[in-house]
Amino acid sequence: MEEQIVYEDNHLLVINKKVGQLVQGDKTGDESLLDSIKNFIKIRDAKPGNVFLGLVHRIDRPTSGLVIYAKTSKALSRLTQMVKNREVKKTYWAVVAKEMIPQSQRLVHYLQKNEKNNKAIVFTKVTEGAKEAILTYHVIKKLDNYLLLEIDLETGRHHQIRAQLSKSGVPIKGDLKYGAPRSNPDGGINLHARKLEFIHPVTKENIEIIAPVPQNDAIWRACE
Repeated sequence: MEEQIVYEDNHLLVINKKVGQLVQGDKTGDESLLDSIKNFIKIRDAKPGNVFLGLVHRIDRPTSGLVIYAKTSKALSRLTQMVKNREVKKTYWAVVAKEMIPQSQRLVHYLQKNEKNNKAIVFTKVTEGAKEAILTYHVIKKLDNYLLLEIDLETGRHHQIRAQLSKSGVPIKGDLKYGAPRSNPDGGINLHARKLEFIHPVTKENIEIIAPVPQNDAIWRACE
């Protein structure tokens, strides 16, 4: 657990999540990072009572990268509001197949969540029940068979990056749910929450955190 912590102070803790880890408990009953970190802090800091830890935002199970947890209720309420107000800047990296796509593009779609298959349906125009989804991507590296995209999110919708890139003809490597031809050996997808930038909710200092890419993936290693 210690090696996954990339930032920690009295108010918050930021984890570099591995592919397959759950950020919080779900119906699978698998142990979540929320529980693992609580146990870790309880033992490390020899805390007698319950450890307070709140999840500020989520990333998908097959995705890797940065997740913020709050260690105090004050930090949790402030950070949750900041995420809602889009005051936490999130930058992602995604690996897609080498296709003829613009070097840089702002994508605007309308997404509706299908609860049955836990998938986002993508519309190109305003549709009842669908929420606007906006991102901007830039091609920042070209590999032999793949492109590395850097993505800035303007909105935070369910499976937004996965769905929007798929609709644009470049599903994320390994993402079978959204049209990738093959799965990855670890069952994950090549989407990584690379960077977070925000004003600290308590100290008011500028925070910028960058997460190293998964080192067990040769494509990711070639990107960094």
